[in-house]
Amino acid sequence: MVNTLEFERPVVELRQKIAELKEFTKTSDVDLSSEIEKLEARLENLEKEIYENMKPWDRVQIARHPQRPTTLDYISYLFTDFMELHGDRLYGDDEAIVGGIAKYHGLPVTVIGHQRGKDTKENIRRNFGMPHPEGYRKALRLMKQAEKFSRPIICFIDTKGAYPGKAAEERGQSEAIARNLFEMAGLKVPIVCIVIGEGGSGGALALGVGNHIHMLENSTYSVISPEGAAALLWKDSSLAKRAAETMKITAPDLKELGIIDEIIPEVRGGAHQDVKAQAEEIDKVLKTSLQQLMQLSEDELVAHRYDKYKQIGKYTTIQTLEEVKS
Repeated sequence: MVNTLEFERPVVELRQKIAELKEFTKTSDVDLSSEIEKLEARLENLEKEIYENMKPWDRVQIARHPQRPTTLDYISYLFTDFMELHGDRLYGDDEAIVGGIAKYHGLPVTVIGHQRGKDTKENIRRNFGMPHPEGYRKALRLMKQAEKFSRPIICFIDTKGAYPGKAAEERGQSEAIARNLFEMAGLKVPIVCIVIGEGGSGGALALGVGNHIHMLENSTYSVISPEGAAALLWKDSSLAKRAAETMKITAPDLKELGIIDEIIPEVRGGAHQDVKAQAEEIDKVLKTSLQQLMQLSEDELVAHRYDKYKQIGKYTTIQTLEEVKS
């Protein structure tokens, strides 16, 4: 059963009413077809009004939906011959990040992504999709392997952030993330990153230094969660909705700011409504991305990545003391 979000409750209630009327007509001689048609037309208009005019907090809720498709869900639809690889060859394996080799329309690729659970038991096993250092080191090991065999890298981003616990810090969490940023910047193969849920802080960015960055329409990508921002700005995490409005964390905002390349449309109501249809939308953008990047040389790929990140944001050159005096 799909969980109902607060803002879409009117849609769900109307759907239930229509379903009840249809069930009633099966067991009675009363003709309610005209009433059902009117309600279905009303439902269509209501869905359009709600889902085409969502606020940032509405998108945050969809991005966090417990049944939102995960990396492994999309792998099963988009790739063939997927072979998952484990371990960082230093400490152990981290199930909050999955990765391996696969074929994408016959092309050998390396696929890496954050992985959270669908229920409490799996979430505990996967640490709610918040990686430890060994997760990021596993990801980097697979990226270097991909470079060695000239395989494009496809990253799926979906995490609240890197795990901030004591054990993770002791094993070098910050270093592991920083190392990934450094190494990904110089990899000589195409890198395509897709934000499929929440993209939180450095934990997301550690898989996000790509030539192309795409986002599902109802995903988020930010330096901090709305709750964390509210706690810092106003000393009150309950003001998360207000923070989401001001942080510019949604796909439309990030596209306008030039941080992402493409917005991948979602099926109405969110990706969890139809995983197969959503995978088809991802496939369209991913295929085009790889076709473009595969035409670039190794040096051009690195330069492309450098130019992409250099153009994000605004900055001014610091003047020397001599220039200021003159």
